[in-house]
Amino acid sequence: MEYEQIRYQVEEGIATLTLHRPELMNAFTPVMVTEMLDAFDRADADDEVRAVIVTGAGRAFCAGADLSSGGDTFDADAWEGHQEGPQRDSGGRLTLRIYDCKKPVIAAVNGPAVGIGATMQLPMDFRLASEEARFGFVFTRRGIVPEACSSWFLPRIVGISQALEWTLTGRVFNAQEALDGGLVRSLHPPDELLPAARTLASEIAAKTSAVSVGLTRQLMWKGLAAGHPMDAHKIDSRAIFTMGKSADCREGIESFFEKRPARFTMKPSRDMPSFYPWWDELEFE
Repeated sequence: MEYEQIRYQVEEGIATLTLHRPELMNAFTPVMVTEMLDAFDRADADDEVRAVIVTGAGRAFCAGADLSSGGDTFDADAWEGHQEGPQRDSGGRLTLRIYDCKKPVIAAVNGPAVGIGATMQLPMDFRLASEEARFGFVFTRRGIVPEACSSWFLPRIVGISQALEWTLTGRVFNAQEALDGGLVRSLHPPDELLPAARTLASEIAAKTSAVSVGLTRQLMWKGLAAGHPMDAHKIDSRAIFTMGKSADCREGIESFFEKRPARFTMKPSRDMPSFYPWWDELEFE
């Protein structure tokens, strides 16, 4: 697919996905979501990609949904090609795709991130922000509700009270408040943001087993929905005993004793365990 509204570049094992409508503060559109879904499929299929960074072009990360349709922006009945029956919000399709990704995903929030610009970050594993970034879960101020599965993600990241304060007031807040509230990992001067994200991505890419990383990411995320530690124990056991007899495990141990960098050879495209993915795929009804 040729991209119109994003840019996708792979360098030194890191895919950088840049939202690219800088003249409109990277406002989110149906074209953009289609391209982002394709880019995450592309990153997952490419064994050379070890991590994904998502950022925005120009002065914004993403200013939210493109509101050029005015009052009909969120009215599904008014959309071209509307079909009767259940509707899925496009932000949720994107966040669920990120949630299932085999590769670590890092948000480098370079500027304002409002609405879907904020909620799309929630299934990303790390959120680094520019000191000039601003965030807003502004849905109640637009007469709608949080989308993109954020009612599931946000309380798990920042706690229910903080999630409710930000979503019920709908106010826009600065990067320091995002840090204090647990939404972001760290703040950086604008020109140091992408280098910091790349440093984190490179540490993962250079020193770990790609299959181990993919499994660990999903064990953690899917474990958030487990009803009891026994659920985690069951899948942890399958994973540790499967990986314990793998080529990457042998290499990891041998490299430790030989005091040299590990040379892992297993590939996520072909070497994920037979039980992966172990979570249920539910029909949308």
